[in-house]
Order: sequence, then C-alpha cells, then structure tokens
Amino acid sequence: MMAIFEKPADDERQHLKDLFVKSIVDGQLVSKILIDGGSAINIMPYVMYRKLGKGDQDLTKTDMMLKDFESNVSPAKGPVCVELTIGSKTLPTTFFVINGKGAYNLLLGRDWIHANCCVPSMMHQCLV
Repeated sequence: MMAIFEKPADDERQHLKDLFVKSIVDGQLVSKILIDGGSAINIMPYVMYRKLGKGDQDLTKTDMMLKDFESNVSPAKGPVCVELTIGSKTLPTTFFVINGKGAYNLLLGRDWIHANCCVPSMMHQCLV
C-alpha cells in the first residue's frame, strides 16, 4: 500500500525551527549553538575556533574526512577539547574543527546529546 504525504502549508510548520542555545566556551559567551540529533559528531567552524583565541598548535593532527549535507567531502583540521557550559552543566567537549561555513557557531551532535542525557525538542525549543 502506497502512502502519499502532502507538503504542509507554511502556517502548519511554523513550530518546527532549528534549536539554538547559548553557552560559555572556555570562558567566552557563544550564541547560535545548533543542537542537531542527525549529526554524529560535534563541529566547530574554523572562524569560531580563531575567535576563541586558539591557533593551529592547539589542534591534534587527524586524517579524518567529513561529508557535508551536499555530499562534499573535506578534511577536518583536527579535534579540539574545550570546556562547554550550558545551563548549570560544564563538561569537557571535543569538537572537530572544519573549514566550512554554517548558520551556527557550534554544532552539538548525538555525541553531546547522549553524553548529557538530553532530549532536544525542536517543537518546544528547549533541551530536557
């Protein structure tokens, strides 16, 4: 039996927005942190990495290749561990630094979500 799904009208999907939070990263306030349950790893754009005052010497060399949403493959610059505070919880968190641009300053994936026992809700725009 076939199922056909109609695309919902704009007014029927206004509640489905990206979940962004604010955080303190190594003592600096960072906004536009995207919580993405579809990502397997945590990602930090190189521009944000430099804003945190870090240099290439702080990166661990890696040969990891990452695929973006458009299936373009690019090398990760390397992982970096930072102190990440969201709400009352502070944990060391590892991010893979990439040379890409995004609509976010940091991306927290399933690794962080599961480690913190969080349930993200895009509908309610919160973390439980």
